Order: sequence, then structure tokens, then C-alpha cells
Amino acid sequence: MLETILLDEMAVERALKRISHEIIERNKGVDNLVLIGVRTRGVPMAEKIRSNINLLENADIPFGKLDIKMYRDDLTEVSEMPIVSDTNIPFSVQGKDVILCDDVLFTGRTVRAAIEAIMSLGRPKSIQLAVLIDRGHRELPIRADYVGKNIPTSLNEVVSVKFMDVDGVQNVALNKK
Repeated sequence: MLETILLDEMAVERALKRISHEIIERNKGVDNLVLIGVRTRGVPMAEKIRSNINLLENADIPFGKLDIKMYRDDLTEVSEMPIVSDTNIPFSVQGKDVILCDDVLFTGRTVRAAIEAIMSLGRPKSIQLAVLIDRGHRELPIRADYVGKNIPTSLNEVVSVKFMDVDGVQNVALNKK
């Protein structure tokens, strides 16, 4: 399998810093913000954005982790007995500007499931989507508010995002199926 590195560690960091600045600018500060990372790699992405915002604004942004497995529309195709990780959102989303973080935006189905999961917790003021990679091929009318990089792909390619905390290396690679 041929792998092409699209973003190295520094390029990932630059993209996440830019997204962090854009979030602050668009929301005119951080007073009403909460960050939620979609498991698995949306979590370290959200943690990095949170760290960047905390440094820039000297503010401690609430942070949560979301497991969307039970909200997927293909649950029976994934597994007979899906393993549900912990959703840990130790704050109310009611009236908040939720920044939903995920590593790759592809068909939009993961985002749809994440929005449904968040709405089951309360009614946020807004839900904004931050993704490191937008690879196209949407099946649902979903677009990201913040994008690290748009990477046009074919359906026989796979975008692989790796973060140091999860994978021991940080980059974005393109592989053939």
C-alpha cells in the first residue's frame, strides 16, 4: 500500500492553530464556547484546539468527548455488538456555542450522528463543525465551518489522520484502498 504524507507534524499544528484563531474571531471571543471531540481522533484534535485557545485567550474552555456509535445509521453494519466508549461531556450544552471537532469530513454521516447525540443532551445556541481534513464525497448536506485542509480524493483512497497521543506519530496520509 503506497502512502503519501499530505501534512507532516508541523503542518498539522499550523492548521490547528489557524482553526483556533478562526474560532475565536468568528465567535468574538470564547465566553460561550464549549469544545466536543468525536472519538477517536476528534478528541486529540479538540484537545489541541482547546490548548491553543487557552493560550491565546487565557481562558479554560470546557471540553468533552463524544462517542457516536449508538447514533450511527449503519450500526448493524458496523457490528452485531458495537463497543461503546465513554461519552464524557461534564457540562451543559444548553445555550452554548458548541465547536464539534472531527478529524476527517467525508460522507457527513458521522457529523449527522454527532449532532443528534449533542441534541439529545440539550439545545445549544449553535453547533459549529471543525475538521482537520475535508475530503469531499458528501452524502448529506453538511459542510464544515472550519477546515484545516481540503483534499480532493477518489473513492478508492483513504485519508489517515494520526495524532501523537493516539498513534505515536502526527501526520495526515493518503493511501490507496
